[in-house]
Amino acid sequence: MKLPDRAAGVILHPTSLPGPHGVGDLGPDAYRFVDWLAATGQSMWQWLPTTPIGPGDSPYQSVSAFAGSPLMVALEPLIERGWLSAPMAEAFDPDRVDFARVVPWRIARLREAFAGFSARVTAADRAAFTLWRKAQAYWLDDYALFMALETAHSGACWWDWAAPLRKRVPAAMDAAKKQHAAEIEFWSFVQWCFDTQAVAIRSYANERGIALMGDLPIFIAHHSADCWARPDLYFLDDADQPTVIAGVPPDGFTPDGQRWGNPLYRWDKMAAEDFAWWSLRLKRAMSHADLFRIDHFRGFAGYWEIPVTCPTARDGRWVPGPGLALFDAIERALGKVPVVAEDLGLITPDVEALRDSTGFPGMKIVQFAFGGDGTHEFLPHNYTTNCVAYTGTHDNDTARGWWDQAPEHERAFAGAYLVAGAADIHWAMIRAACNSVAKIAAYPLQDILGLGAPQRMNIPGTLGGNNWTWRFQWRAMTPEVSRVLGLITAASGRADESLIRYG
Repeated sequence: MKLPDRAAGVILHPTSLPGPHGVGDLGPDAYRFVDWLAATGQSMWQWLPTTPIGPGDSPYQSVSAFAGSPLMVALEPLIERGWLSAPMAEAFDPDRVDFARVVPWRIARLREAFAGFSARVTAADRAAFTLWRKAQAYWLDDYALFMALETAHSGACWWDWAAPLRKRVPAAMDAAKKQHAAEIEFWSFVQWCFDTQAVAIRSYANERGIALMGDLPIFIAHHSADCWARPDLYFLDDADQPTVIAGVPPDGFTPDGQRWGNPLYRWDKMAAEDFAWWSLRLKRAMSHADLFRIDHFRGFAGYWEIPVTCPTARDGRWVPGPGLALFDAIERALGKVPVVAEDLGLITPDVEALRDSTGFPGMKIVQFAFGGDGTHEFLPHNYTTNCVAYTGTHDNDTARGWWDQAPEHERAFAGAYLVAGAADIHWAMIRAACNSVAKIAAYPLQDILGLGAPQRMNIPGTLGGNNWTWRFQWRAMTPEVSRVLGLITAASGRADESLIRYG
């Protein structure tokens, strides 16, 4: 689905949706949210990565760059198909995801559904499942076997498995596939359910004029099917440990920088294969979303390489990335891909040149606009059309939280520029983003609801705490909230005014 020339949308990860099963998913509340987006004149729903969560409950450290999160598989469709009995009510927190409780509970329900599927599957469903597995074999076979082996090894990392499995010796791989055939089929079933539901919600959204924006992390996790399947594509030693890792250098917010820990790509090896892995990854992403954001886009121009022996990110160095050659290869394989470049952080001329050469829109953040003067590039009057204007992202504080902790001179500048104060700073930032010339304006649901710092989604460089746990409740979506959002969207030319009731 193609977005209109002036679009508006909301950032909300599916896990933040309401629902009775401990975490938001692709079930009934996702459809209700699409209806709400359409009713308020929105034309885009932006998700965070839908891959399985990893350490710190983050989707940016996933066991697979291709798989969907089992937590997002809605149980209601499985009950309707007769594969799962309605689960007994659990007293989950409606406002926060308790991952320690929710993950094992949801996986247990999916295992029950798989048992029901195996016992009562129709010929048509079995044929559909088999056909889907064949179509997705390019990533699914390695992922499902990886998950089966991880389960058999009680969650141990792949480099601690027996050498024949760690090194993927053909005879050991064949034996493992036979030994763990049922477990492999279970993980494949979960992914089939995810895909079926993801395609269905995208179709429903598109029919109502809503495009889905996905999110593609630039790096993969060390403990992942991706790294295990192709260790030659990463800087690893003979023990399969990274020699250098990803992160970002020190800045005004993080004096030691950020040491992410992801293994770094052997771009020379990927280039020798015409970047086929990346083309397959984007092919997979495009099956679930109409466009997608690529995280840390500057890393394709140059990335911060940290020696694995360094406890912080201070002693890293800048290393050239693959540049335009990567995106030329992807375009040869897939055609023009609909990408938003996350071009935040330390942006140098080579990053700007790469972004402009691809034609991808970059990102502007209203929150970042008030640390200078009227020439600041993030002030809405300085935007160009080919960008996405955000009030903030999942990695920023909420608009209200930003106001509460901002330096006095920034609050004074923002108050004068936006003609706003603590009570309405969130609406003022949304209005500023929408009134700009940016082709897309977007804002976290937390900003629409005027929520404070405790409801932010993530604090970069930290693990645990309340990161990734926030959920909203429908009672917060009052008629007044919907009315004001609709008015701002229509008045800025980002919705059909005939669909919005003024007054």
